[in-house]
Amino acid sequence: MALHTEETIGTYFERMVALDPEHDCVVYPDRGLRWTYGEFNQRVDRFAKGLLAIGIGRGDHVGIWASNVPDWLTVAFATAKIGAVLVTVNPVYKSHELAYVLKQSDMKALCIIDAFRDVDYVQIVRELVPETLTQERGRLNSAEFPRLKNVIYLGPEKHRGMYTVPELLLLGEHGDDDAYAAAREGLANTDVINMQYTSGTTGFPKGVMLTHRNILNNGFFIGERQKMTADDRVCLPVPLFHCFGIVLGIMAILTHRATAVMVEIFDPLMVLAAVQKAKATAVYGVPTMFIAELSHPMFDMFDLSSLRTGIMAGSPCPIETMRQVIDRMHASEMTICYGLTEASPVYTQTTTEDTLERKCATVGTAHPEIEVRVVDPETGEDSPPNVPGELCCRGYNIMKGYYNMPEATAAVIDADGWLHSGDLGTVDEDGYYRVTGRLKDMIIRGGENIYPREIEEFLYTMPGVEDAQVVGVPDEKYGEVVGAFVRRKAGADITESDVTEFARARLARYKTPKYVFFVDDFPLTASGKIQKYKLREMAKEMLGVKVGVFAGETGDEVHAETRPE
Repeated sequence: MALHTEETIGTYFERMVALDPEHDCVVYPDRGLRWTYGEFNQRVDRFAKGLLAIGIGRGDHVGIWASNVPDWLTVAFATAKIGAVLVTVNPVYKSHELAYVLKQSDMKALCIIDAFRDVDYVQIVRELVPETLTQERGRLNSAEFPRLKNVIYLGPEKHRGMYTVPELLLLGEHGDDDAYAAAREGLANTDVINMQYTSGTTGFPKGVMLTHRNILNNGFFIGERQKMTADDRVCLPVPLFHCFGIVLGIMAILTHRATAVMVEIFDPLMVLAAVQKAKATAVYGVPTMFIAELSHPMFDMFDLSSLRTGIMAGSPCPIETMRQVIDRMHASEMTICYGLTEASPVYTQTTTEDTLERKCATVGTAHPEIEVRVVDPETGEDSPPNVPGELCCRGYNIMKGYYNMPEATAAVIDADGWLHSGDLGTVDEDGYYRVTGRLKDMIIRGGENIYPREIEEFLYTMPGVEDAQVVGVPDEKYGEVVGAFVRRKAGADITESDVTEFARARLARYKTPKYVFFVDDFPLTASGKIQKYKLREMAKEMLGVKVGVFAGETGDEVHAETRPE
C-alpha cells in the first residue's frame, strides 16, 4: 500500500469540494449553523485573501487561541491554502503559558475569542501586549514580542487594536485573485502547516512541526480503520487545538468527504443532543467524556441509534465503559488509537471488527506505511513477543522536528529515523500492541500530557518554595492528577492552598497540583538522584490510594495506554 495522497491540504480540499459542493461539511447543531463544502470553501478563500491583505503569507506563524468556534476551522484551512503555519494554543492556557508560546513560536498573528472558562483572553492579551491599545492594527511593535504584528478577534465585536472576522472577510471579498493564486504557487506537501505545543521534559512545551503530508495521510488511515465514508457524520466534542480534533477528527473527515458535527465546548448533554439532532454516525472522546455521557440523568431521552463507530482515546479504556458504549450508545464499531503528537499522531489503531477485549486491552495493530518496533532500552534490540520494550515508529508520519530545538529533536528521533515514544509496551504474535508503562517522566490527566519538569520549574518561582518535585497521583476520574512535593524555605509558612492558588492563577487548570505535600527531604538514590517512584508511593500511602498509576504496580490487570498525544 502506498500513501493516500501527495497533495497539499488546500489542493486536496478543493478536490473534495468539486466532487459535491452541496454536501454538508461543517454542522453546529446548537447554533443552527451549516456549511456545505462549497460554502465553507468560499468562506476560507475570502478569509485567506483577508490574511494576505494584512501581510500574512507563506511561512508566517499564525496562532489560534480559542475553543471549537466555527471560524477555528476557517483559520485552519485559510492558513493551509496560503502556506502559513497554524500554531495551535491550548484554550486553557493562561498568561504564563501564552507568553512562552508567543515568543518561542515567533508568532506573527494571534487569533483569539473573548474568553474560555475562567480565562479572559482579551484581558491577558492587553496585559502581555499593551501596545494593542495605542498602536495601529497590523503594525504592532511590541517590546516583549517583536515578531507579533496582528491580533485577530474571531467574532464580529470590535476590540481596539484587533481585526475582526467580518473585516477580514470584507478585505478578502475585494482581494486580488491574482495575488491569491501567486501566494499558493509552489507550496509543497512537505511544508510545515501545523505546529502544536506538547509538554516538554526540559521544562517548557516544544513546538511539534507537522506537514501537509503528515496529517492528511494520517487522517486518511485513521478514517479507514473506522470504515468512514461520505455518508458519515462525525460528532467532535474533542478540542481542535489537539491532534485528536484536527487530525483524528477533521483530517479523517476531509479525506472521506464526511461531515463534521461540532461541539464547541465539551458538555455531555450537548454531545447527546448533537448526536440525535445531526444523526451522527460516529462520536469521539476520551473515556471520561463517554462516562459523563453514559451517566447523564437525561441519557435515556436521546435517540443514539444512528451511531456506528468513533474513537475512544486519551487514557486507558475501562472494559465496562466500552461495553456500555457498544450496547447503550449503539457504537458497536468503536475504535481505539495510540500515538503521540510527534507521530502526527496515530500509529496503531484497532479495527471495527476487533473483539471487546482487544479494544480495551490493546491499542491495535500498526497503521499502513508505518513501521513499529518494541525495542529493549538497554540493548537497542527488538524485544521478543510479549516482552516489554520502548515503542518506536518510523514512516511518513514523523514530525519535521521541534521548532528551533534541534537537540531536543535529536533526542527523540534517532539517526535511523525512529521516533522514540518514551512509552513501554509489548506486541503479541498477532501484531497487537499494548502499552504498559513509561520511560519518560510524564503524567497523563484525562488525555492531557503533563511533564512534571514544567510545573517544577514554575513552582520554583513561588516565594517560600525551596524545592519542588511533581509526580502523578492515581485518580479514579482522570487516571492521574498532579501531586506536588514541596520543601519550604527556612521561615516560610506557605500552605497547601497557597501553592494551589498560586498555580491556578498562572497555569492551565489541568496542570495545577490537586495535592500538595510538604516534606523536609526527598528520597534519594546512592548517587543523589530523587526517587520519584518512592514519591508516588508516599502520595498513595498518604491518600490511602490502593490502585497504581499503571496496573503493573499492584498486580492488577494491565490496561493499554490509549492517548492521542
